[in-house]
Amino acid sequence: MKASSARLDGLGTTIFAEMSALALRTGAINLGQGFPDTDGPAAVIDVAARTVRDGGHHQYAPGPGIPPLREAIAEHQRRWYDLELDPDHEIVVTTGATEAIAAALLGLVDPGDEVIALEPYYDSYAAMIQMAGGTRVPVTLRTPDFRLPIDELRAAVTDRTAVILLNTPHNPTGAVLRREELEAIAQLAREHDLVVISDEVYEHLTFDAPHIPIATLPGMRERTVTISSIGKSFSLTGWKIGWASGPEDLVRSVMGVKQFLSYTSGAPLQPAAALALGQDARYFEELRAQLRHQRDQLCEGLASVGFDVYVPEGTYFTTTDVRPLGFADGVDFCRRLPELAGVVAVPHEVFYDDKEAGRPLVRWAFCKRPEVLGEAVDRLRRLAG
Repeated sequence: MKASSARLDGLGTTIFAEMSALALRTGAINLGQGFPDTDGPAAVIDVAARTVRDGGHHQYAPGPGIPPLREAIAEHQRRWYDLELDPDHEIVVTTGATEAIAAALLGLVDPGDEVIALEPYYDSYAAMIQMAGGTRVPVTLRTPDFRLPIDELRAAVTDRTAVILLNTPHNPTGAVLRREELEAIAQLAREHDLVVISDEVYEHLTFDAPHIPIATLPGMRERTVTISSIGKSFSLTGWKIGWASGPEDLVRSVMGVKQFLSYTSGAPLQPAAALALGQDARYFEELRAQLRHQRDQLCEGLASVGFDVYVPEGTYFTTTDVRPLGFADGVDFCRRLPELAGVVAVPHEVFYDDKEAGRPLVRWAFCKRPEVLGEAVDRLRRLAG
């Protein structure tokens, strides 16, 4: 077997592709994959439509992204977090946050490096660490509150640790890291000269705790790559416009890889993405209020069915334990669920190295219209007899 093939061994098809295909095949309601069933702001979509129709953005955009979008990203970070960024050297636009994650890990992890990741983790993290030749070192967030076990985090750091990979607000648990948790991470990063890659795509989707970028903590701006996108904050997941920001030397490493992945993408969408980032505070408040309502609706519905429900502090997702309904294995439950109830969800187990910790847990997306969530809960009542 060639070395390159061995490096990719076991990656397979993502759980999202499997479950979404199952939803299409069975006609089930898809509460598995995290995409809204409503569109983003009309004014933003109108700008994209005019840009496509009027021309001027149909060829390659600059590799790092068009200047107005990089300037809008810099202004967004200044406005919300008091982070000052040079749009010419400290920001790179990517094909969604997924490419930013890939480019950051491939650019900053050398073969043999260890990468600490909070478990359960988004599935592309495991794939990209493997592709980079690194070793994944999980630190597990456990029920019922999914708080960071700081002593376990400290114990995970070795002389081979190069990167701490964060995701807050956290997918799939919905946990939002507290300041004291972030300060513990920052202390370790400073003491051991580690890079932090921080995936913050759900930064505006918090309900019960504020989002604090780790780059705002003392000594962390110069060692943090922050990743986000317009997909979640503006219900435009199909546009795949994301970015990475941070100190010039780290962003240069990200760009060094990104140029050989997509080089550039979404040229006619980038002006509209710049407009989106300038939305006023009322837009974000209304979005959070709507998603909080949908969260509460789904969580209350799932509890009424009989699940143990872990109410999230942020993101699109809530987690349940399926054992109260007589199921022991979340993967088996999710594969049977479309036939049992006409609904699709995603099992946590695929996001864990510690399979037992994730085995009974299932993730449900509440970024759907209230009537869709209501119908899904009605269908799930079949499980309770």
